[in-house]
Amino acid sequence: MDDKIKTVQDFYDMSVEREWDRVDKRPEFLLTCRMLDRYIKEGDTVLDIGGGPGRYSLYLAERGCDVTLVDLSPKNAAFALEEAARRGLSIKAMAGDACEVDSLVRGQVFDHVLLMGPLYHLLEESQRVQAVNAALSVLKPDGVFFASFLPLMSGMIYYMQHAPNAITYESEAEFIECFMNKKSFAGMAFTNAFFIEQGEILPFMAQFALDKLHLFGQEGMMPTCEANIMSQPKEVVDMWFDLFEKVWEREELLSWSQHLMYVGRKK
Repeated sequence: MDDKIKTVQDFYDMSVEREWDRVDKRPEFLLTCRMLDRYIKEGDTVLDIGGGPGRYSLYLAERGCDVTLVDLSPKNAAFALEEAARRGLSIKAMAGDACEVDSLVRGQVFDHVLLMGPLYHLLEESQRVQAVNAALSVLKPDGVFFASFLPLMSGMIYYMQHAPNAITYESEAEFIECFMNKKSFAGMAFTNAFFIEQGEILPFMAQFALDKLHLFGQEGMMPTCEANIMSQPKEVVDMWFDLFEKVWEREELLSWSQHLMYVGRKK
């Protein structure tokens, strides 16, 4: 394992519960599950690559799916197994590199594969290509592939919401310059991270044997007004979520989301 990957592994080993709590009852998780529910049904086999401490794995296991989780962090994988046992669920979970997942689950093929996380952290394009190819090699023909990306705008949204003074920091100048020049950023952020220029996602995915089904914003238009909407009564929140689901693929609205997901069917 090279030093850059080890840095990412160490980051997630030290932040298991924070990552578990990060999406709890939040738009990213709730809206993404709406997309997963369109394609993943009871009894399906699912490989969740980079699924952290297992929020999505456990959600799908609760729906009757046969789930295997592979995550870079051994502590994430262990947490997911413990939480599954606590809930009376059965999943398989192991630590491993997304680029080598085909060897970790050798001989198995899955109805669906989730690659939600690794593409945020593989700094070299060759590594990202390798991770996608490894994932697709264990996906059944006509199976559905879900891949998440961290767009450049997500960093800017974070600055504006939580660290407005960061625009003055010399350490952030390279990221902001990348944003200004519409150029993807690969380097140190919250850990080693890859922030993709939104317009590069579809060209990147076009090289793989996939038919595009969707490219959508996993938070819809929510990030800049999440607290206001999520504090409303359930019926109001549900109506907003219904609206977001109707417009979450509009190209001009993708930049509102902090995570973008490509969904494709294997040819």
